[in-house]
Formats: sequence, C-alpha cells, structure tokens
Amino acid sequence: MDPTIILMLGLVVVLIFFMFRNGKKRQAAQQEMQNNMRPGVEVMLQGGIFGTVLSIDDEENRVTLQSGTSSMVVHRNAIVQIVTPVDAPAFEGADADLAPDDDPAFGERVAEELAAPADSTDSPNPTVECQQIPIQQILTERVTKRPRRRSRLP
Repeated sequence: MDPTIILMLGLVVVLIFFMFRNGKKRQAAQQEMQNNMRPGVEVMLQGGIFGTVLSIDDEENRVTLQSGTSSMVVHRNAIVQIVTPVDAPAFEGADADLAPDDDPAFGERVAEELAAPADSTDSPNPTVECQQIPIQQILTERVTKRPRRRSRLP
C-alpha cells in the first residue's frame, strides 16, 4: 500500500476516536446535570430564561419552573445549565473579599506623584524625561521632509 493512503487512514481513525470521546464527555456532563437537578435549583433555559425548579416529572420529562412571578412547564432537555445548586453554601462575608474602596479622586494620584520627589531607585516605575517639541515645528518638518513623487511618464 502507498504510505499516503496509510497516513490518511490513520488520520481518519484518530478523527473518529476523538469524535466518540467528545460525544461521551458531553453525554456524561449532561447526565451529571440531570442528576443534580432537583427542586430549589436555579437553572437557565436554552432561550436565556432563568428560573427556579419547583417540581420534576420524570415520567413525562417535564420540569415546572418559577421565573419571577410566573411559573411554566418546560421539557427537561430545555434546561441548559444549573446556575446555583441547592447544596451550595450561602455566600457570607461578601465585604471581606472585596477590595477597599479607596480609589483616589480625579487628579489625586497625579498630584501625589508630582508632590513626591522623583527618586528612580525607590520608585518601581521610574519616570522618563521627555523633550517637548512645539506642534508647529513638527508640522513644518513633515512638510519639508516629505519625499517627492516621481512621475511615471518617461
């Protein structure tokens, strides 16, 4: 047999292997989500509607959801994602993990940098001295240094 045919067949076999592997992973994730679904869980439907599971009918594959003030019955496969599982602990101490609100007021940070002495050894970000060139000088240099176009006529 030709080596290119063997290589092509090998690539096809590898492709089929990965297709089956990814399909099994998706099925396992779907099955795990279906097993974790029980009343009180907040879920998201395919259309992006969020709701809380009220009851599950395994025989009919229907789920009763409450979204806001209304309730609806949907097919079990319409649920895409479990947003908050029932067993998840309530998040307490939200203020403990947040960064303090000590952002400087507008212009305050700049004023502090200007007031501090410019010592490049202590500062993690040393300042760079820049030469200020008037805009008129830049424009005249661009006009005078522009390359001339050559005509294409002989």
